[in-house]
Amino acid sequence: MDKFTLPPEWAEQSAIQLTWPHAATDWHEYLDDICSVYTEMADAITRRERLLVVTPEPESVMAQLKKKLTDCQLANVTLHRCPTNDTWARDHGFITLTDGKTKRLLDFRFNGWGDKFPADLDNAINRSLYINKVVEGEYVDLNDFVLEGGSIESDGHGTVLTTSQCLLAPNRNQPLTRQEIEQRLKDYLGAERILWLDYGHLDGDDTDSHIDTLVRTAPDDTLLYVRCTDEQDSHYADLHLMEEQLKTLRTADGRPYRLLPLPMPRPIYDGEDRLPATYANFVIINGAVIYPTYAQPDNDRRAAEVLSQAFPGYEIAGIDCRALICQHGSLHCVTMQYPVGVLD
Repeated sequence: MDKFTLPPEWAEQSAIQLTWPHAATDWHEYLDDICSVYTEMADAITRRERLLVVTPEPESVMAQLKKKLTDCQLANVTLHRCPTNDTWARDHGFITLTDGKTKRLLDFRFNGWGDKFPADLDNAINRSLYINKVVEGEYVDLNDFVLEGGSIESDGHGTVLTTSQCLLAPNRNQPLTRQEIEQRLKDYLGAERILWLDYGHLDGDDTDSHIDTLVRTAPDDTLLYVRCTDEQDSHYADLHLMEEQLKTLRTADGRPYRLLPLPMPRPIYDGEDRLPATYANFVIINGAVIYPTYAQPDNDRRAAEVLSQAFPGYEIAGIDCRALICQHGSLHCVTMQYPVGVLD
């Protein structure tokens, strides 16, 4: 490699970051349930690589982990004490580029998805990690530009996918135009081209249609995407338009993408509010794919089958995410991966 690029998420990793829930977050009403989900994630991650936990309460987190993890797994855990607003590491964590040797830690501004929620503490986590030498690499301050990790997908070969509904949403980067934002993405991420999706949403989503809830990249020019087949579902029309747009996309050398549809979970509600359940919000770690399940055996099983097609040779492991989607996100939303060399 002769320039910095954003590696695909299936590239070898040194660690995954979790920003742990606590009573001062929006999780306070069901803290025990969500901490159980985080512990399950920690168990899956530490079997295969290092885990970085950001938390204002490291002693409490370690006590929780000791109930589940072996001593060997606990040796893979790094705890960093830091105040936090919430838990969405995908969107406040470093976006890391590499040139094959050096790592470049991009610290974009996180503003609570367009000033919807307080985010000042979360936006300071990256600088704290760097100043305290928890992570290694070249720090790049990009706090003059709002960009969330859940809003972009990279194939590792210069193509980055995103959605116009998110990057052009209010209180992100106005008054920049689409063309100006695209150029910044190319400059900042080392991308050669940006593919914009103009359709697709999930009811209950706070992110203005993050790509990681809708479409994900996989090896061999593969795109996994959410397909809705129920014409009575409120998502049907928009997701159908998204599917048709995906069919028009071409790889850098002009070929159609291999498209693998993921099932749409049956509706899950919190009171009258539909929650944004999606199988697209999976996490790739070294040798495994951790994916969300929703106590829907047929759909859960079908999602695992599709993921096995996209990631042959990987273990496919499900984690029940019914508690996690109560705050409108899932596994990918609460994790951030670091390439080899950042935290080894």
